[in-house]
Amino acid sequence: MKKICLPLILSLLLLLTACGGQKSSNAGTNEGAAGAENAAAANANGSAAATEGTITYESENGPIEVPANPQRVIVVASYAGNVMALGVPLVGVDSWSKMNPRYQDHLAGVEEISEENIEKIIELDPDLIIGLSTTKNLDKLKEIAPTVTYTYGKVDYLTQQLEIGKLLNKEKEAQAWIDDFKARAAEAGEQIRAKIGDKTVSVIESYDKQLYVFGDNWGRGTEVLYQAMKLNMPEKVKEMALQDGYYALSAEVLPEYAGDYLIISKYLDQENAFQQTESYKNIPAVKNGQVFEANAKEFYFNDPITLDYQLDFFKSHFLGN
Repeated sequence: MKKICLPLILSLLLLLTACGGQKSSNAGTNEGAAGAENAAAANANGSAAATEGTITYESENGPIEVPANPQRVIVVASYAGNVMALGVPLVGVDSWSKMNPRYQDHLAGVEEISEENIEKIIELDPDLIIGLSTTKNLDKLKEIAPTVTYTYGKVDYLTQQLEIGKLLNKEKEAQAWIDDFKARAAEAGEQIRAKIGDKTVSVIESYDKQLYVFGDNWGRGTEVLYQAMKLNMPEKVKEMALQDGYYALSAEVLPEYAGDYLIISKYLDQENAFQQTESYKNIPAVKNGQVFEANAKEFYFNDPITLDYQLDFFKSHFLGN
């Protein structure tokens, strides 16, 4: 009897040992899988943290920590179009940007703000604020979110877009647009110069009953005409407007500043009485039908969205395509 039971007991022990080993093996496999999943989750969290972290931007006023992936940007002046062109979400923009017809598709749900309405800006909870060096309440804005300002005209219009690209961690995208725009504008410039020769072009605007003529870096298409397409500016405009960017003048002396072609940046909701004067009507460009009128509200800035529109506008009016 003992001889019969002993082999049976040994068999049972072996079976239990095998089962126990299998359970240990399965447990080890499950723990390994769980560990791999946790590691993957940790890596994902780490990647998210890196995306949601900060970068150091070298601003005019020194290095500043800004979001690596900003999602709630407020622009208090001038640069909303630069931000929109790079696909970065805005939550608040200045009134000039808000009323720009070219921006409307990009600004659905974006609030109009003012540098003086600090409470409104706080409510919008921005993670980055962008403005001009002349922006009011900068100390208060800096308490709300990282605030970066630029001096208008300190760098050229293309370098400005590159700087915005660096700030938003989208330098490559900014540079790609710059390279493409320069090529398109250079080609258009060659075509236009081939058609009009060395004829001159002036850009004027009437705002609040005051006439202005512009140099080569004050929006209204001036960067495209003179810098990118290399069209000619009248000597009188060079003398009076090139250095400061603009020059105020009267309707009586406008003929002295008018080129062979006249670009009018026109506010449709304001008085433009100068166009009814004899001095205007007798300008050769007017008599020859070489006046191109643009909506001032969408011609005002010099960001990629506006520049692309201005380039198309000039190609259409100068070349008829």
